[in-house]
Amino acid sequence: MSQPDVTVIVAVYNTMPYLTTCLTSLVEQTIGLDRLEVVAVDDGSTDGSAAELDRFAKRYPGTVTVLHQPNSGGPAAPSNRGLGSAHGRYVFFIGSDDHLGPEALERLVDAADRWGSDVVLGRMVGTNKRYVHQAIYASTEERVDLFDSPLPWSLSNTKLFRRDLIERYGLRFREDMPMGSDQPFTLEACYRAGKISVLADYEYYYAVKRDNAQNITYASRFEERLRCAEELVGFVAGLIEPGPRRDAVLVRHFTWEVAKLLRPELLDLDPDVQQQVHDRIRKLAEAYLTDGIVAALAPDVRLRLVLARDADLDRLRELIRQQGDKVQPDVTIEGGRWYAHHVGFRDPELGYPDDWYDVTDRAAKTLAKLTATELAWGRDAAGARALVITAQSRWAELAELAADAVRVSVGELTGVSSVAPGGPGTVVRTDFAVDQLLAVVAPKGERRVVRAEVTAMGGTGSTPLRTDRRVAAPRRVARRGVQFHLVTPTTNHKGQVIVAITPVTPGRFIARLRRMWPSGGK
Repeated sequence: MSQPDVTVIVAVYNTMPYLTTCLTSLVEQTIGLDRLEVVAVDDGSTDGSAAELDRFAKRYPGTVTVLHQPNSGGPAAPSNRGLGSAHGRYVFFIGSDDHLGPEALERLVDAADRWGSDVVLGRMVGTNKRYVHQAIYASTEERVDLFDSPLPWSLSNTKLFRRDLIERYGLRFREDMPMGSDQPFTLEACYRAGKISVLADYEYYYAVKRDNAQNITYASRFEERLRCAEELVGFVAGLIEPGPRRDAVLVRHFTWEVAKLLRPELLDLDPDVQQQVHDRIRKLAEAYLTDGIVAALAPDVRLRLVLARDADLDRLRELIRQQGDKVQPDVTIEGGRWYAHHVGFRDPELGYPDDWYDVTDRAAKTLAKLTATELAWGRDAAGARALVITAQSRWAELAELAADAVRVSVGELTGVSSVAPGGPGTVVRTDFAVDQLLAVVAPKGERRVVRAEVTAMGGTGSTPLRTDRRVAAPRRVARRGVQFHLVTPTTNHKGQVIVAITPVTPGRFIARLRRMWPSGGK
């Protein structure tokens, strides 16, 4: 048997029925079965995945090889075992719940042969609302640089690798990392590669978010995420010399793996665990958070990380609450710029520059955060029956904007708003004519979230209208033509104001009348 062009390695643990789609997408590749080898490693599945693998191996005996082993606790061990059995000139890794475009492998191998590439990325897209960072796929490039491109933001192993490169440097997955084990492998492969290429001309890889979301990555515990962050930062520091090249990679790890540990979920942990997390992140930041990385971070991420490095746990907690919208900080407006009083603002002990607190580009969204105070039925300016929503803003500046700068909408319908100083800030009243509400409702009815939108400071911000207490207006039956609807203005479990509009059938309408007048109206 001649050497296959590409070996696809599939680490499998309980991914039915997605596994069937994955395997089918492999054996139907246009590259052809004679150029393809599939090595699937069953990591102790209990859901029928093992039997499905065996079925494909029996049907495609010259192409599909299946290896069974006890569960190892993560994808690293089965991926390494698959590598040990690979014969292809190239290897490609795929998640067993994902699938490929029909021409993916043929296009990837052709590009690698044509350009002499050691690593080739094919455009990867998410399905079922799975997020996939897209910056690296902006255009097809014969050569991209690890340190001068968005590649550090796309370090999953779902790429084509020249197998000779992997074996030359003895690259394997970290079996001591239950999550993130593919990132050191991919990073070092890209670091050692003579050429890295990107293909953006086709949807090569479909990354699927499973409906049950129960695989090990989604279910990882906080401690595992913290250890993963420590391992990744330490690996980068050991692989790449200090300086701009190391910083270019660590910006990604501090943003994704480290800073994401400093979000509101941290506040739900026991205080002693919070302190341990803070201590360990502070140690990472003190060792590796350089001025170059700090300058490249997004503003909210920057504040979290420098506070974790420079301040105590209480102040870090306060910042997390502020950034999580649990507490709205004060704002200083100077020279047309907005500066949020997040923790550390103009604190001489910390000495952070005002630029770090500049939220001018987010001022419109801040102004759009209205609090609903009343839902009621009334009449609009033309005398038509209307739903009236009254909301309060803490910002007096809102009343100074142009008349059309503040908009409140129910679904696609924008109401008629008036804005005036009131209370400690601004009062916004919006009328929605009932006949207009019914004109845009779906035939089967719907629940619409009420949103506020503000245009100011060169930008537009939009946010759901919320309330800090339950507000509601009585249900009303309204008619449009011959169709009756039940209109219910209320709030949902998130504290968002909603308007539910439900068609009323004749039977339901009569039943409602009987409940309202049980004695027949006598």
